[in-house]
Order: sequence, then structure tokens, then C-alpha cells
Amino acid sequence: MNDIEECKITQDNLYLLLPGKVSKMAVMYAEDFGLPITEALTRIYLSTTYSQLEREETKLWHYGPVALYQMFLENH
Repeated sequence: MNDIEECKITQDNLYLLLPGKVSKMAVMYAEDFGLPITEALTRIYLSTTYSQLEREETKLWHYGPVALYQMFLENH
């Protein structure tokens, strides 16, 4: 197996990428709307955007937190 195959994102390892993206989204959301960070996190985790993000086949994990946050706002 080569290095590229070892670094492939799959459904089994996708969870490693999500906390960093979600935490940055939550900070933006909390600041923009004056929410406690825990409320911002809860709303993001319960959103359609997050349910799509946690599915590897959607490839939303390619997007950065700002793009994901914009998508969240559009769908929320």
C-alpha cells in the first residue's frame, strides 16, 4: 500500500476531520448571532448540513469551515 492510499478519507476515518471544522463553524455562528457556544454547537450538530457533512460520499469534507458555515446559514 502506498502513502496516498494510506491517507485516503473513508467513512471510517472521516470523524477525525469533523471536530475542527465544526468548532470553527460554531465560533462564527455564536459570534454572529450572540449565542452561547454550546447552543451553536447543538444547532450545527442537529442541522441538515452536518448530517450531509458526516457522510463521506457527499465530499463536503473537502470544504473549509467558512464555506460550510455559509452552507449551514443557507439551509438553516
